[in-house]
Amino acid sequence: MRTFGMSQAEAQRTIDRGRLLCNGETLPDKSARIIGEVEVVIFEPRSRGREPIFSTPDFLLFDKPGGVLVHPKKMTTPYSMLDEVRHYGGQKANAVHRIDKETSGLLLASRHKEAERYLKGAFERKAIQKSYRAWVTGKIEYPFSVDAPILLNDDYGPIKHKVFIDDRGKRATTTFLPLEYDADLDATLLECIPHTGRTHQIRIHLFHVKHPILGDPIYGTSYETAEAYLEERLSEEERLEKTGASRLLLHAYSLEMEYQNRYYLVSRDDFSTAKNCICPPERRNFNIGGEWRKGGVYIRKPSRKEA
Repeated sequence: MRTFGMSQAEAQRTIDRGRLLCNGETLPDKSARIIGEVEVVIFEPRSRGREPIFSTPDFLLFDKPGGVLVHPKKMTTPYSMLDEVRHYGGQKANAVHRIDKETSGLLLASRHKEAERYLKGAFERKAIQKSYRAWVTGKIEYPFSVDAPILLNDDYGPIKHKVFIDDRGKRATTTFLPLEYDADLDATLLECIPHTGRTHQIRIHLFHVKHPILGDPIYGTSYETAEAYLEERLSEEERLEKTGASRLLLHAYSLEMEYQNRYYLVSRDDFSTAKNCICPPERRNFNIGGEWRKGGVYIRKPSRKEA
């Protein structure tokens, strides 16, 4: 604690995460007395130059690219947004909300612990309003809402979905507003406004109404495709054909919040151009809500063997 200027809580978390070693062995016991060569693993940020798009003395705002983790999964993770957060915000800086690795867009980070506590609490209280943009399959002409409860999946045998629609789940509501339709791609750009904060809420709600997000490797694909993605053996070509795009086309677009002042924060990335990642309809071959879609045509769902 003295050497690294840590608080007691930070020191305890360092031990809990396996980052204290003695004579090469991890020490899980926070009350142990130790003698020997002691190692402490400290996170050292390595920036790739992704500067915040807006900052104050209390928080930073980044436009996260798709495919980048917010926090490292393990000590060998080569890069995450935490590298940029700590590089530009200092060692006390931290991301204050979740955003999936595959999702691009706004990431809010605190500069100090007081701001971290306030902003995390504001997200939990739903005092911060969020909106997203998504490219989805098919033509949508009118605004609509989905009010369908979401239950966490505790059995990944039948499906690889992290969540699913179930009456036993927690209430979840999302509003969707069509912004643009591309007839050549048979794809609609939607504004998505979640009124609750459930895991994968937008993704499962759009899958539920048979307009899955293009590029989604979990919701809207076969069991085999989802499994191949999770095991990192799904090729780029297979992903295009099986999911309709080379990446998940979901983008965290705006945040509206109050922190001493009222802020309306908007992503600088032009997400409408992300349609360049979409596979032509005639090459798509994936599952939509129990129906199999091939070349833009719905056919019967094949058996596991046929799939």
